[in-house]
Amino acid sequence: MQPLHLIDAIGPFFRGHDVRTINWSKIPWQNLPKTRDAAADAWWALVRADLTKFADQAAAWGFNAFSLDDVTHLADHAWLEPELRERIALYREEFARCFALFTERGLAVHLTMDVMTYTPELRRRMTEAKRSVNDYLAELLDGFFTSFPQVAGIIVRIGESDGKGVHDEFRSELVIQKPAQARQLLLDLLPVCEKHARRLIFRTWTVGAYRIGDLMWHRRTFASVFEGLQSPALVISMKYGESDFFRYLPLNRNFFRTSIPKIVELQTRREYEGCGEYPSFTGWEYERYARELKHADNVIGCMVWCQTGGWVPFRRIALIDPEAIWIDLNTFVTLRIMKNGWVVEDAVRAFVQERGLGDANALIELLRYSDEVVRELLYVEEFAQQKLFFRRVRIPPMLQVYWGNIFINHSVKKLLRYFVHEPEAALHSAVRCMGRLDQMISLAPRAGVPVADLEYMRDTFRLLALAREYCFTEFTPEIESRLREAKRAYKAKYPKRGLRARYRIKMGFTPFWLHRRYIGWAVELLMRRRRGYRIIDRLLILHVLSMIYRVIALRKPHWIPGFAKESAMGVDVVFR
Repeated sequence: MQPLHLIDAIGPFFRGHDVRTINWSKIPWQNLPKTRDAAADAWWALVRADLTKFADQAAAWGFNAFSLDDVTHLADHAWLEPELRERIALYREEFARCFALFTERGLAVHLTMDVMTYTPELRRRMTEAKRSVNDYLAELLDGFFTSFPQVAGIIVRIGESDGKGVHDEFRSELVIQKPAQARQLLLDLLPVCEKHARRLIFRTWTVGAYRIGDLMWHRRTFASVFEGLQSPALVISMKYGESDFFRYLPLNRNFFRTSIPKIVELQTRREYEGCGEYPSFTGWEYERYARELKHADNVIGCMVWCQTGGWVPFRRIALIDPEAIWIDLNTFVTLRIMKNGWVVEDAVRAFVQERGLGDANALIELLRYSDEVVRELLYVEEFAQQKLFFRRVRIPPMLQVYWGNIFINHSVKKLLRYFVHEPEAALHSAVRCMGRLDQMISLAPRAGVPVADLEYMRDTFRLLALAREYCFTEFTPEIESRLREAKRAYKAKYPKRGLRARYRIKMGFTPFWLHRRYIGWAVELLMRRRRGYRIIDRLLILHVLSMIYRVIALRKPHWIPGFAKESAMGVDVVFR
């Protein structure tokens, strides 16, 4: 199979999406023009101008394919609401013009697709006709491929659906619950893709729901879905680790468990590491994965997420906005590593030359310091190095920062003090990292990169350093006062939204009611330190705990933090 180097291109569709927290998981379809008028024509013209700039840059760097959202909003069907069909007709016309901008530059069109997306009328009609999801999707894709011969393939997601931030007539939800269902979906859709000579890229990413929830890391679940499948249309797409786009994760071993063509998913706009507001350099991290992937069979390329992902206030758009320099740098270096086998330093020097920056050696030194600061202060290294599983999910190695939020409270303090046995090392690391940030600011003018981005990084990470002091020393009114004053200064300096939006600092010092000893018992009971399930997981954690959670959610909803209920799909999905 030909090499495949994909990049996502959804950024231009977020222009004018003026909300405090943006859901970057897919195009905000609810904000797209719904009719044809002068204002709509002007909006589409701006989108095409941005896409042209994006396509020029992606093609010049060497990408040969791109992804956009999504099949659902472009595939017509008689069972959809009449007003939606009219809107789909408009979208089909406009997106065909957008596709041409890429195909003219040698980039193949790929569209995302959730399994399964409904409207109220579609759900009613499918129920009345007793139509299966697979049967409906096969028919839908057959017509869609006929209508869009320029579409080279689809990217299928079965393990995550629309989050709570999606407000659209189309809503996707999880319908694949078992490995056998995922396999049957492939068996039903692959013949359609083969008939039209299109590619089906199947993502193994899941959020842990249902029995299929461990597909991305569990060898038996993986084998149940893919073993023995043979199709010229099939490509498996896997994130590099066993969790989301975090550091401290070993390479996913499923890359070595099948000869089916596969690609690795890499994120260059790091949704948990500032989204390009400051340098969160991935070069050395991805270089290590690239070395290991050389020993895996039939890895044909990569999927680079340069814009998609996260519920954040940050809004720099890759390959278009000049301010997106850190995302662009990550994207350029990632492709040079994965496609051309370059070493990181040579790729950075090439980027410096292309962008007309300053001293490449100064930038490389700055990036080494940035890598150290992110790994040791954005993460708490001792906690991040631990392998922990809860139900079907590998616990993320980041505890105190989540998307655009920083949590400084007593419950986080208790958890960190339980998991971290060398607090002095964590404190010394924070002090050293703050010194590194000062060095980075002094290097920025020589490197020719924005000093303000480094100052923003220092101001943000100063809060993390103070939070670490709060977590790993005895509490005093003085540390509370310093934290509150630092938060006030941070809020005064940076706006809620805009080109350099601030993190939300969720601070509280009320003592957490659960004793540390009981936290330890709960951790040992509910979490495990190996991939394989324990007897207690099979008897209690995977089944009974789901029922307990549903009772709590119904009768004691205030026990569940609002943030956990409201962000993304909501925490309840983990208990399905």
